[in-house]
Amino acid sequence: MNSLKGKTAIITGASSGIGKAIAKNLAKHEVNVVLAARSEEKLQKLAKEINENNAGKALAVKTDVMDQSQISSLVAEARDVFGTIDLYVNNAGVMLESTVQGGNVSDWELMIDVNIKGVLYGINEVVGEMVERGSGHIFNISSVSGKEVTKMSTVYSATKFAVRAISEGMEKELARTGVRVTNISPGMVDTDLASWRGMNKKAERKILRADDIAEAIIYAATQPEHVNINELTIRPV
Repeated sequence: MNSLKGKTAIITGASSGIGKAIAKNLAKHEVNVVLAARSEEKLQKLAKEINENNAGKALAVKTDVMDQSQISSLVAEARDVFGTIDLYVNNAGVMLESTVQGGNVSDWELMIDVNIKGVLYGINEVVGEMVERGSGHIFNISSVSGKEVTKMSTVYSATKFAVRAISEGMEKELARTGVRVTNISPGMVDTDLASWRGMNKKAERKILRADDIAEAIIYAATQPEHVNINELTIRPV
């Protein structure tokens, strides 16, 4: 296994759910974690918890991934405090009204801005230095909705299909550079997002824990440097 000790990771959408679980699990592996989200209060609370209980240290940086300048500031602050960025986890995402017929255009725009542009802004800020260094790992959190479309998920699914396309394209662009790209497509996860859709009330099978997705990140990140886990689809049994 490839040790993560002393490495630095940026996690967007880190204030709750999957992002929070990823940050806590990476910190247990002695990774320094940079927590990015819009809720400064939640970020500071999580950073305090991590700093008190783990070898990996935490830095909270209030960030709106829709704003490219804020992503630039996030990465710059992370480098100032911890040095190089070894892992970048594009986790921030929103799931809103997704039908085209009678749909809400402002909801569509928000999903596009967060789920697609936010991913691209993050990659743009870190990939150049990773290539120059010959190492680094970019994680994009997509969804099984990026593989399957329902009549209620058209626009959301479109944004997650885009995340998968970005991941696949970047993997090809970065071949033989030493920089790895992993796309993770979770099924139903017990988070606030699932609650919004009533999933955890209607599901006929168990729902994944946020820690299950975090463990998938650890799995891919700890592979030998020459091994690139391109895609992981994680569904409940």
